[in-house]
Amino acid sequence: MRPSVDTYRHQGLRKKLVDMLRTKGISDESVLKAIGDVPRHFFLDSAFDEIAYEDRAFPIGQGQTISHPYTVAYQSQLLAAGRFDKVLEVGTGSAYQAVVLARMGATVYTIERQKTLFDVNRTFEWLQELPGIKFFYGDGFAGLPTYAPFDRILITAAAPAVPDRLLDQLRPGGWMVVRGERGGFTEEIYDSFSFVPMLSGKKAD
Repeated sequence: MRPSVDTYRHQGLRKKLVDMLRTKGISDESVLKAIGDVPRHFFLDSAFDEIAYEDRAFPIGQGQTISHPYTVAYQSQLLAAGRFDKVLEVGTGSAYQAVVLARMGATVYTIERQKTLFDVNRTFEWLQELPGIKFFYGDGFAGLPTYAPFDRILITAAAPAVPDRLLDQLRPGGWMVVRGERGGFTEEIYDSFSFVPMLSGKKAD
């Protein structure tokens, strides 16, 4: 069961988390403010409440995890998504990353292939009340062509290569953040992170 109360203790732990992220090189104030505002413990089972603000990944079911806060902050800083930017997130997972991006001012279109995780987020009342996020169940490799083009695309899983269908949905001059091979494109190597593999298709219950 997910918690729904944000106490002063939780808020204090988020402040410490933000301070830690600063020491690790996160400098984008919009990212740090979003991390400081979003109650990460809401996206985890209550069993993790005492450790929800540690820089660790935790299981969320279906073999998936919520990413380390540093990973979320780092990806968000790379995306540099701001107000009025349309962002496609491939791999909703817990929806924590999507909420952080929305708090930065972006409009987030997030797609999840795991039906169970999609349903959990769809029935999470606190999450559904937030503006700026649209949830979809589908094949991440296909993206959301109906809503393209996107200013930013984030693939939250490890992809063997950049799917052409996703590149086609990126506006000219747009940015994509993905862990994987990127033949034929300007490439910059950043820190190494651990991700679950990106899989094609949809998975029902």
